[in-house]
Amino acid sequence: MGIFDFLSGEFIDVIHWTDDTRDTMVWRFEREGHAIKYGAKLTVREGQAAVFVHEGQLADVFTPGLYMLETNNMPILTTLQHWDHGFKSPFKSEIYYVNTTRFNDLKWGTKNPIIVRDPEFGPVRLRAFGTYSVRVSDPARFLTEIVGTDGEFTMDEISYQIRNIIVQEFSRTIARAQIPVLDMAANTRELSKLVGKEIEAQLAEYGLAMPELYIENISLPPAVEEVMDKRSSMGVIGNLNEYMQFQAAEALGRDGGGAAAIQAGLGAGLGMQIGQAAATQAGPWGARPQAAAAAAAPPPPPPVEHVWHIAEGGKTTGPFSKAAMGRKATEGSLSRETYVWTPGQDGWQRAEDVTELAQLFTVLPPPPPAAS
Repeated sequence: MGIFDFLSGEFIDVIHWTDDTRDTMVWRFEREGHAIKYGAKLTVREGQAAVFVHEGQLADVFTPGLYMLETNNMPILTTLQHWDHGFKSPFKSEIYYVNTTRFNDLKWGTKNPIIVRDPEFGPVRLRAFGTYSVRVSDPARFLTEIVGTDGEFTMDEISYQIRNIIVQEFSRTIARAQIPVLDMAANTRELSKLVGKEIEAQLAEYGLAMPELYIENISLPPAVEEVMDKRSSMGVIGNLNEYMQFQAAEALGRDGGGAAAIQAGLGAGLGMQIGQAAATQAGPWGARPQAAAAAAAPPPPPPVEHVWHIAEGGKTTGPFSKAAMGRKATEGSLSRETYVWTPGQDGWQRAEDVTELAQLFTVLPPPPPAAS
């Protein structure tokens, strides 16, 4: 082997990159004077791409594999340089390694509340947060549009921009979806798919793709959640009078009186009831017992006026009063098969299955008078 062959072998470069930072997206191969020798070995591992930039112009993109940098496999660079320098560098180029694997468990969230119109609660403010993953789908475009000449580009440098895109599209999607606040927890998967589809084209302009987007939570303001908790508590308590009696009995037991105190309290209450019954039977100034009992009875509670929501074509409208529902039944826009819902009702039901609304379809006008 001659001295020329020896020197040529000594100066063959081995170009490769291994990354253990878990957040580096692009890394530039540093070579003094950017001089790359003829016949150098280029190693591109799975999950990587190598981009050659020659004199400021993007020349070649190498996918995973082992390459010998020679004229027969670098047609683009061959047109840019002459290969007549022996073991010296025949060309000077920059090599950028691009990480094409997924960057997972990235966080996003709404910095400020989003105001939406809920069919039941009216205007409400929502906050949301979740996670997403992103990867480089087009190394050449990503290098020219985002990285530029940065020698080491990390995920933190682009994550803020991606979060802004997600929040913007989430706000638009949640406003157009018109999903009730109480049903959003059951529709987070569909919302995630809608938001991901909306931002797909915008990320493609950066050479990026978003394989996964998750909405982990959609929350209301603390004051609204407190009111909803109280409302749920009232539903669990049920009969308020019985609950108050139970609380009083529990308090007597905690005060140390035990069963005797409870029995004494019950006995006192029974004695008061007997005395009231005797006074009622005697009646003031000879009044009849029936009249006295009627005077002592509390008035009945006023009837509860329900409001109704209508589901048609995957959308909800309302709320409507019973009078408005009657007009809709007369006009024909409300039929027996129309699905309706009112607060306190267990899911959506057809109008004919709701006793209060079924009457709207059974009341018919009397026959017209005979012609004279």
